[in-house]
Amino acid sequence: MNKPIPIDDYSTGNSRLAVFMPGMGAVSSTLIAGVEAVKRGLALPVGSYSQMGKLKVHNSVSQAVQDIFPLAKLDHLVFASWDIFPDNCYESATKNHVLDAHLLDQLQEPLGSISPMPAVFDQKFVPRLHPLIMKKARTKMEYAELLREDIRNFMNKKNCTRGVMIWCASTEIYNPLMDVHKDRQAFELGLKNNDASISPTQIYAYAALCENIPFINGSPNISIETPVIQQMANEAGIPVAGSDFKTGQTLIKTILAPGLRKRLLGVSGWYSSNILGNRDGEVLDDPDAFRSKEITKTSVLNNIFSPDEYPDLYRDLHHMVKIHYYPPRGDNKESWDNIDIFGWLGYPMQIKINFLARDSILAAPVALDLILFMDLAARINYSGIQDWLGFYFKSPLPNNGGNFEHDLNVQFENLESTLKKIYTSINLKAGKKLVND
Repeated sequence: MNKPIPIDDYSTGNSRLAVFMPGMGAVSSTLIAGVEAVKRGLALPVGSYSQMGKLKVHNSVSQAVQDIFPLAKLDHLVFASWDIFPDNCYESATKNHVLDAHLLDQLQEPLGSISPMPAVFDQKFVPRLHPLIMKKARTKMEYAELLREDIRNFMNKKNCTRGVMIWCASTEIYNPLMDVHKDRQAFELGLKNNDASISPTQIYAYAALCENIPFINGSPNISIETPVIQQMANEAGIPVAGSDFKTGQTLIKTILAPGLRKRLLGVSGWYSSNILGNRDGEVLDDPDAFRSKEITKTSVLNNIFSPDEYPDLYRDLHHMVKIHYYPPRGDNKESWDNIDIFGWLGYPMQIKINFLARDSILAAPVALDLILFMDLAARINYSGIQDWLGFYFKSPLPNNGGNFEHDLNVQFENLESTLKKIYTSINLKAGKKLVND
């Protein structure tokens, strides 16, 4: 088992950070290729707050986030992955057609060296995918042990002192909480007995925490929502964060909806439709898998509009979300939103939004920020749910039973406020201003 870094050791120095990624699909390959491109000066890390953001501390001028926090350097990230397809990172990036061939050809050597390990996979949870490689075991506990062995072997082989796991694999079918998820004893018994309610995502999260590896859930799959994962994270002093990267249509909603509420404009309906042609779209074409995504995508508006507080404006809001698998579009998803609003004296108006987005281009910087901030959180002994990172998620979990917050402006204020506290804490303990050494 890997040991947490002592609280006084804030500096990353020249130590390497292992980044474990279940899933070597479009998001993972785009992130890894992007990191390699930025390291070589071939592109800018646009969309990454950790790389391009600035923060004002102690009423001073704004300073670059990467200059005032001891974040892991991009040069020190070492990527590992699991997948049900054998394609290495270069092959995956090429097949997913997210990035230009000209850029990928310049990165063929580093990307080609990253091949996925066989994944833990259960087709019951992802019916539309058919694995080419996967682990073999008799019980789900054995699967967890195989993942733990993979983690230890990789960290030893690559001489990594720290690790972070970020789920970038497919959406699973909706899987409600059961008794097996209530605590560690019940969960481990369920692993040994192959309980049908334990999903692959939960097995990965369990394995990560057993190895003192922070876990980030980039999907709507039920994982850190379970009492057992929260119990393990709190007891072991390990941070976890989730769920479901907020990247496209939901990002726009959490930008626009707070403005409508602040202007006290009523909303009677919000219809959202998407077309998506990548593997994510194929998986979500299954109704049970879409149900998982639907829950996270539809949860934001009630929280922002507060219909109980403003019943005349939002009580009768009809919110609908649809996702259609359309292969010709690939990773270039498109969303349409029709918003029926009303204003002075109840007169109706409409807003139409057509967002031609690139799914993985939006997700990659989110994943990078989460990796670096979760590593920082682990090094300062933050544990349990990291709700200050809710800015990055469709369905952010509150810590200590608090309320969910979906307003992007409030989420960003929480992110900056926590970073300022971290900055102050580090400086007080170090007795001097720290920079990225």
